[in-house]
Amino acid sequence: MDDDRVAQLFEFADLVLAVGRQLRAVQERSADTCTPVESMVMRAITRHPGVSARDAARATNLPSSNFSRHLRGLEQRGLVRREVSPHDARTVQLFPTERARSDLDDLARIWAEALSSSAMDVASVEALNNALQLIDERLRSVESQ
Repeated sequence: MDDDRVAQLFEFADLVLAVGRQLRAVQERSADTCTPVESMVMRAITRHPGVSARDAARATNLPSSNFSRHLRGLEQRGLVRREVSPHDARTVQLFPTERARSDLDDLARIWAEALSSSAMDVASVEALNNALQLIDERLRSVESQ
């Protein structure tokens, strides 16, 4: 890979992280917040309600012991509930609670308000969302190999 491409990709990653830090700061000033690792766990569970603990741990790339510790903390805070799978009593499924859904709705409003001043049109936001989703999927598939 040539130096220009390395510099371009570095700048992209650095900007993604900078925007993430700014959004995190807005979130911390406005809402009860999860740690970044807890947010990863909640993202896996919220995007796939009923996911098994094993699959959620895999989706976050966390060792099972770390995942379990964060999961217990989220349960204690009333954000996650476990249910025995109706198909296999040995499997536990994870679900976000109503409190988690309400907190996520609050966070959506907080972030939307913060980002609304970016003056990006709907098509630009959609294109960025699509590109970032593709990058996320590809990075996760590389990490799981």
